Amino acid sequence: MTDEINEKMSFESDIKKLKILLPYWVNHNQQHIQDNEKWIKKAEELGLSEVVSELKKSVEISKKANEHIEFAYKGLEKRHATEKRMSQYPSHTIRVEKEWESKNFELKQIGVIRSPYTENAPYQPVDEAEGDFRIIIDPQHANGLQRLESFRYIYVLYYIDRIKKELSPLVNPPWTGDMEVGVFASRAPARPNPIGLSIVTLKKIVNNEIFTSGLDVFDGTPLLDIKPYIKDLDSKSDANYGWVEDLADFDHLLLHIKGIPHDY
Repeated sequence: MTDEINEKMSFESDIKKLKILLPYWVNHNQQHIQDNEKWIKKAEELGLSEVVSELKKSVEISKKANEHIEFAYKGLEKRHATEKRMSQYPSHTIRVEKEWESKNFELKQIGVIRSPYTENAPYQPVDEAEGDFRIIIDPQHANGLQRLESFRYIYVLYYIDRIKKELSPLVNPPWTGDMEVGVFASRAPARPNPIGLSIVTLKKIVNNEIFTSGLDVFDGTPLLDIKPYIKDLDSKSDANYGWVEDLADFDHLLLHIKGIPHDY
């Protein structure tokens, strides 16, 4: 029995390592791809056609390798999804049951979000955050990106699959001191249905990849949906700050909310 327990612990430890290594390998390969592409341009300027041809083949192989690693990561997530939140279902399909109606419905993963965050992520999107922020759409949904690039901002909806806090109807937002509010009056990630929502800048779209400004999610987060942010329709001029206005340090907090630089 002891050997079985030790074997299980070792297996779980290796799974955790793979969850860190797979995104790292993708990012590492991406850096090599970017370096190769820079030298391809220089080689073209030098008239080194054979070098250009071979480097282009190398870039294509590296991109293909990244696709396989990303698929491997998604398979890993599917098998070892969060146990405390609907753990009996794979990460690409989230089943939710309404007890009073006994109905089930499904949300299907349509892609994966890549970010530099593996241990800690910001509470809100940081527009100028450094790093690689991409949304990779599954190939079968790539046609759904048509004309999305005409929008400056997008909504990103995702499954918060790495929640560490227990679900509670009352939460204490980290920047409010001792104030308690209902979970539905907060942006807390531990929710009855752990669905995240971020608004980010759309920088460009290359094939089935969307490059964005800083996202507040962990690398490898399952993507649920994308929607365009539309001027006037999604911006309400009479919106207020709700209970946030009651905070003693509201004026200071407002500077953070608006992204205004300040010295204190």
